[in-house]
Amino acid sequence: MFKTIKNIFSNKEPQVKPKLILAAPLEGELVSITEVPDPVFSEKMMGDGFAIKPTLGIIVSPIEGTVGSIFPTKHAIGLTSKEGYEIIIHFGLETVNLNGEGFEVLAEAGQKVSIGDELLKIDIEKIKDKVPSIITPVVIANLKEDEKIVVEKYKQVSLAEQAVAVIIRK
Repeated sequence: MFKTIKNIFSNKEPQVKPKLILAAPLEGELVSITEVPDPVFSEKMMGDGFAIKPTLGIIVSPIEGTVGSIFPTKHAIGLTSKEGYEIIIHFGLETVNLNGEGFEVLAEAGQKVSIGDELLKIDIEKIKDKVPSIITPVVIANLKEDEKIVVEKYKQVSLAEQAVAVIIRK
């Protein structure tokens, strides 16, 4: 797990401690947010983050914090970390049009969560042919101007795998 971020341009010891470390909310292939085939996410209009091409239909909490909101159509969930960061996990693209079909909510607004707590179950087989993509953006909606997301490595990830991404000052 990240304790500090190395300066990639020198051999000096790390100088920046991360403000937040995110775990993987889904199992699958971790990819850049810019690979999401929807400009709202790929152009970071909602915030910076990463995406996961899921292989398992379970979303878990990537943080210690609170469930802020669950969209009525069950396709997205908002969390607030104990540090105050607002995280949005949006399963798939145009999944709002399914009106909750294939989604099961396992948490409720206001609930305290720990890393790995189950939040949503998705029947991927039931929905994958009804939407353009099941790629799942994970976005931090309230980064400050001097903060950025650093992804440790784009790779296959397991549920709740630590150090998927961190927020640091630029």
